[in-house]
Amino acid sequence: MQLTVNGTMHEVDVEPEMPLLWVLRDELDIMGPKYGCGIAQCGACTVHIDGVAVRSCQLAVGDLAGGEVTTIEGLGQPESLHVVQETWIEHQVAQCGYCQGGQIMQAASLLDANPEPTHVDIDAAMSANLCRCGTYPRIRAAIHAAAQKLQES
Repeated sequence: MQLTVNGTMHEVDVEPEMPLLWVLRDELDIMGPKYGCGIAQCGACTVHIDGVAVRSCQLAVGDLAGGEVTTIEGLGQPESLHVVQETWIEHQVAQCGYCQGGQIMQAASLLDANPEPTHVDIDAAMSANLCRCGTYPRIRAAIHAAAQKLQES
């Protein structure tokens, strides 16, 4: 089965029912998406399929139908961070960091769909991403800052 992840085509020999999360981590050694709950409720495994945030723990790799997968590793590079990654650092969002890849992927998808989100928009879009450390006020501030940077560019 062919799978495009972060712009690179991969050939994987897996069952079509295998969750995308396990293909990414176990077959392709892409560790950004994390296992959190296994039932698409926490958001730690969030990736983009054709730019839309999805939970990779519940998406069978056979259901991708040629979609382009982007993980946190493909969102930005150290020398060229995505604007959400920049504002995450500026606002010191991460504490333990376990959920942050999924949080950032969800936030980037939100800003692609809604470049000027309100507090309500952010809270609604991010409500399915859990953070045990409770960094929600910093997450909201970082998303607002990223939206501002996008408007200025």
